Amino acid sequence: MTNPLKFDPAREEAIRERAYHMWESEGRPHGRAVEFWERAAELVLMEESGNPGQLPNPIAEGIDPSAPVGVEEAAIQENLGEFPGQLTDQGDVAPTPRPRKPRAKKPKTT
Repeated sequence: MTNPLKFDPAREEAIRERAYHMWESEGRPHGRAVEFWERAAELVLMEESGNPGQLPNPIAEGIDPSAPVGVEEAAIQENLGEFPGQLTDQGDVAPTPRPRKPRAKKPKTT
């Protein structure tokens, strides 16, 4: 699979051809060239990608899908002393600013 963001003249020609055939099949409507180009580009890129979202078949790999899956044992005892609060992951800092201490006034110079 090639990079879909990199310019490829063969891909551009395939998109142009697909867009033209789609435009003709819909009666050659005026002013919709961008729409047909985008639809054709999406279709061509889908064809190039080759099913990246398809999950592998576990039966074909010899894995029994009905077999029980092992579960990790929880490590509860390690965290008895700390009870997570609302801000634990953020460093337990209050969300509001702290009041400022009054500054000493500077003497006026004239």
